[in-house]
Amino acid sequence: MLNEHNKKAIIYFGGNAENVDYNAESFIELFPDHAIYLVKYRGYGGSAGKPTEQGLYSDALYIYDELSSGHKEISIIGRSLGSAVATYLAANRQTSKLVLITPFDSIQSVAQSLYPIYPMSVLLKDKHDSYSRVSIITAKTLVIAAEHDQAIGMSHTQRLVDEFSNEVLFEVIEGADHNNISNFPHYNKIISGFL
Repeated sequence: MLNEHNKKAIIYFGGNAENVDYNAESFIELFPDHAIYLVKYRGYGGSAGKPTEQGLYSDALYIYDELSSGHKEISIIGRSLGSAVATYLAANRQTSKLVLITPFDSIQSVAQSLYPIYPMSVLLKDKHDSYSRVSIITAKTLVIAAEHDQAIGMSHTQRLVDEFSNEVLFEVIEGADHNNISNFPHYNKIISGFL
């Protein structure tokens, strides 16, 4: 946790195997008026346990509930895999603002596109289906995609954006790919301006 005494808070859920600690310095600079909570998933970054879909979701609810009494508003940022955790939390708790970075409709849909001959509905245990829940999210939402995302096809991000019932600010970072999107100055400007 960083700047924990600030009344506004941000909970950040990173990508698969992302070391969220590397975001600390830039987040302090970008969000000086927010308390910052960088979540380390169970089974990653020295945390105990196994990173199952339901485990990540229950951890997200627990973290939010523990923090809610100390902050007047909580915003959520989710990147890649973390976007599924973020949509789950935003669909189940009152959220001020929601930022989804390189999000997807569902892991099953992405995997099925990559491997069309395999029955991904049977093979995948964890589906991370954001598509099925975004229509009930009421938080102001920003979605950021990478123009050259090699991991998440733009069609999966667009499908997710189209399913929201509220208006979504949708930005594409030109020249960026899935892994280097946060290195672009426009990325930081968009997020800090939104939050």
